[in-house]
Amino acid sequence: MFKLGIIGTGQISHEFIQAAKLSGSYQLQAVFSRSLASAQTFAKPYQDVKLYTDLAAFLDSPLDIVYIASPNSLHFQHAKQTILAGKNAIIEKPAVSRPEQWQELIDLSIKHKVFIFEAARNYHEVAFDSIRQFLADKTIWGAHFTFAKYSSKMRALLSGEEPNVFSARFSGGALMDLGIYPIYAAHTLFGTPKAATYKAHQLENTIDLNGLGSLIYPNFQVGILTGKNINSHLPSEIYTDQGTLTLNSIESIKSAVFCSLDGEETILPIQPAQHPMLEEAQAFALILSSKNRLLYEKWLDTAKNVHENLFAMRQDAGIRFEVDDDKKTLS
Repeated sequence: MFKLGIIGTGQISHEFIQAAKLSGSYQLQAVFSRSLASAQTFAKPYQDVKLYTDLAAFLDSPLDIVYIASPNSLHFQHAKQTILAGKNAIIEKPAVSRPEQWQELIDLSIKHKVFIFEAARNYHEVAFDSIRQFLADKTIWGAHFTFAKYSSKMRALLSGEEPNVFSARFSGGALMDLGIYPIYAAHTLFGTPKAATYKAHQLENTIDLNGLGSLIYPNFQVGILTGKNINSHLPSEIYTDQGTLTLNSIESIKSAVFCSLDGEETILPIQPAQHPMLEEAQAFALILSSKNRLLYEKWLDTAKNVHENLFAMRQDAGIRFEVDDDKKTLS
């Protein structure tokens, strides 16, 4: 059992703890929050958990791995401190705000002989294995992936507040929070695109509420719809020379139905996981146990390419984060 520490006391951390418990590979040991009251409230459902308000003391405790789910812009610094303390790190997506931050984390993790993982849960869904196998004898002509969910923070935004998820200071917005899922799905199924574009409905601080993107491959394009001020109930589709494969979603996939050009339907054998984050928790534990460098380095490389796409799409839309101010400017 890997001794698990948590940075960040939002609902997503509870979800990961549930998945980690279901995997049978982790034991929750410690929680860090700047607020003791927040840590105490968060830890109420759990037993024998140590609480910390000092990050150095938390990272000095006997932990094997730390799950980081602080606000987006803090992921990089928290991950860096975790690596420097000699701990493995699971970093909630988006792991970083800029691509060079991911490369710095990779370099540091190699130096300190620890693993780092970006928690983009759909990348580890077993359903994608079945989908890849089914598409293997078909020519891809295009795809359209959708992931848009009305944010619980919209009410605060509409009342004049600036929640973290809509803040340039905290690297927020629809693309980084939700658009990353269809981008990971495209990389998983089709590899790395040669270019990426994005046009968005934006706030005055340039952060995107929703947008339309394109991942451009040599012979086809993948359209992306994402948003945090809208709900979309559209399925996702993959177009081939033999017909169209329809997915109920691009994450937590429950059904995949292929309709051939002559109208014949084939239902793929998709078995949803017991929890949306279970498969990634199992995947991380597998690497920690097996030390499978080949598979692990593939994950690192995919994340690198995904973050390069995200940055290119931000550039295209003119989305600026505060972390960009002392870096190369967005064009």
